[in-house]
Amino acid sequence: MSILLQEEQDHILTLTLHRPEALNALNRALLLALDEAFAYADENDAIRCVVLTGAGDKAFAAGADIEELSAMSALEATAFSRLGNRMMRRIETLRKPVIAAVNGYALGGGCELAMACHLRIAHPRARFGLPEITLGLMPGFGGSQRLPRLIGKARALELMLTGRPVKAEEAVQLGLANQCPPEADFASAVEQLARQLAGNATMASQLLLQAVETGLDLPMEHALQVESQQFGLCFDHPDAREGTEAFLQKRKPRFL
Repeated sequence: MSILLQEEQDHILTLTLHRPEALNALNRALLLALDEAFAYADENDAIRCVVLTGAGDKAFAAGADIEELSAMSALEATAFSRLGNRMMRRIETLRKPVIAAVNGYALGGGCELAMACHLRIAHPRARFGLPEITLGLMPGFGGSQRLPRLIGKARALELMLTGRPVKAEEAVQLGLANQCPPEADFASAVEQLARQLAGNATMASQLLLQAVETGLDLPMEHALQVESQQFGLCFDHPDAREGTEAFLQKRKPRFL
């Protein structure tokens, strides 16, 4: 059976990590499968949004596969980290929005995977954390860089140096998750957001994602130049005219 399930419907690609016996832990094979799936999503114009979740009701992804890690040399661990970072960057720089539907434990590599996604919806049972320090390790899939950017340096260092897990509601308060709907509404909240994003103008979404990714670490003057350039490029696409005309005509736009 596949370790990564894929389903396409209504321009939404749903990817499900499928190693329930290992709490969906990220091994090399799963990283490669994710890399391939997100490359496919980037190239397929029919896909307008990606939802990433985990199989079962316990874990989104409980972390990197410790059994695999325990046998690695320093060189092998470096290569494993680079593979994970390459895949995470593919998600982070994808031209379509990616939603992490965090349905359980998102620890270590699982938390890093969720952070690489553009938006995170947390189930009330979700737990986030980077507990690598308790194993004599440190994050290796971008956690030491993304967590401070999401929640600030001091709070990020506290979580990484202690390995303390964070409950879903606290994750929202910290800015690590976008929302935590009630348990009964979790699936519908994910679907509603995915449908909303898939219904947006695709070129505008792509240009917006690129503007944020490119400009985030630039000085403000340079970042604003990036924004102006991307804003102008919107007008090269028919969706800009359709959207503005629909507004003036008080109707719903029909984007390509």
